[in-house]
Amino acid sequence: MRISQLEGRRVALWGWGREGRAAHALLRSRLPGQALTLFCSPAEAAQAATLGDPLLLPQVEVTGAALGRFEVVIKSPGISPYSPEALEAQAAGARLLGGTALWFAEHPDARTVCVTGTKGKSTTTALLAHLLRAGGHRTALAGNIGLPLLEVMDPQPAPELWAIELSSYQTGAVADSGVRPEVAVVLNLFPEHLDWHGSEQRYIEDKLALVTRAAPRTAVLNARDPVLSQLALPDSRIVWFNREDGWHLRGELLYRGDAQVFDTRAVPLPGRHNRGNLCAVLAAIEALGLDAAPLAPAALDFRPLPNRLQTLGTRCGLTYVNDSIATTPHATLAALDCFAGQRIALLVGGHDRGLDWHDFAQAMRQHAPLGIVTLGANGPRIHALLEAVAGEGGFRLAAASDLSSAVHQAEAMLEGQGLVLLSPGAPSFGMYRDYVERGKDFARIAGFDPEGIVAIPGLGVA
Repeated sequence: MRISQLEGRRVALWGWGREGRAAHALLRSRLPGQALTLFCSPAEAAQAATLGDPLLLPQVEVTGAALGRFEVVIKSPGISPYSPEALEAQAAGARLLGGTALWFAEHPDARTVCVTGTKGKSTTTALLAHLLRAGGHRTALAGNIGLPLLEVMDPQPAPELWAIELSSYQTGAVADSGVRPEVAVVLNLFPEHLDWHGSEQRYIEDKLALVTRAAPRTAVLNARDPVLSQLALPDSRIVWFNREDGWHLRGELLYRGDAQVFDTRAVPLPGRHNRGNLCAVLAAIEALGLDAAPLAPAALDFRPLPNRLQTLGTRCGLTYVNDSIATTPHATLAALDCFAGQRIALLVGGHDRGLDWHDFAQAMRQHAPLGIVTLGANGPRIHALLEAVAGEGGFRLAAASDLSSAVHQAEAMLEGQGLVLLSPGAPSFGMYRDYVERGKDFARIAGFDPEGIVAIPGLGVA
């Protein structure tokens, strides 16, 4: 649906986070006389009132019946379309749209590379933009990475290419727009966001909507992922990475087929899994019809993103690593693998959305760090699983009431030598607004400048 098609209709906004505010600003700029109703919290309603927009009516009681009175509801991505309110509204005839769908409808001819996956999608998208720019291509970096698409509707001059990160909350919106991406990249699939999607199966279906329903011209898929490797996409060309006839790693060496390209050990990407995602980036660049091999060495100049295996520094013999973005047990295991062989005190736990931690606990029998501190709403559940294997795994185990206590207990475990690793494997909700705020608090507790760690390099158009 184009923005012009909203004129004169009954339109509501649902949510007043950054995406909601961006939707309001865009609609007001394009449709200055359009009446809008905003469904939000009382605190958000007070914020919206400060705008002085006489045609914006905040409503703090969100019900399916109230939403169902509107023809179109533009919802923020964090609001699940499977919630009772959303389902009731849709049954009443309301059409729920996201900002991603609006953006794609307005840009049917844009050359887009959309990137999703449970782990590594932000780094992969940023690295893609970095390499394309190194090749002289004016490229936009936007989406779930920290710059909503609605905030970059009409950049001038227009970018040649778009590197867009999409979360599982947004992938279906691309399909809803009716616009085919030029290239879609899916890195991997692990259970996540089960509270939003309702089940692991629906999470996978929603994630894969980017390639199954949106039907990109080319789908770039990870041949080593057990789900992705079985996909058949009759409406898309498939390009595989992590396969020997394409871009892949042999040890730390990067290969294109049988041709060695360069040694990745100097690439500033923490963890072999991140260097493996360089293969996805190069495959996507080739899918655009560009020569990827000459651009590969530009990865040596890439600046890693904050909150992703981010080394904050060393104080009093201890190194502090901020991996606040890790919101699944699989991501935490990958973080531990990055620092294998070092003295590590790991901080895990946060919002409980029902993910299974049994595999993590079993892995601790043989691959445990020196110590683990649990915290957050799911901390007691994780702690109970770890207690059963702590004797066999030979690691120290403690529980904390908050992040400050967890950091101090981790420091005591290490006795002045080693690495304090925040890789919680869970979202921050209930304790912090988001993973960024959690990472900043970790930096503050550890004695580093919290404001100096958050900037994502390269956002926008360059």
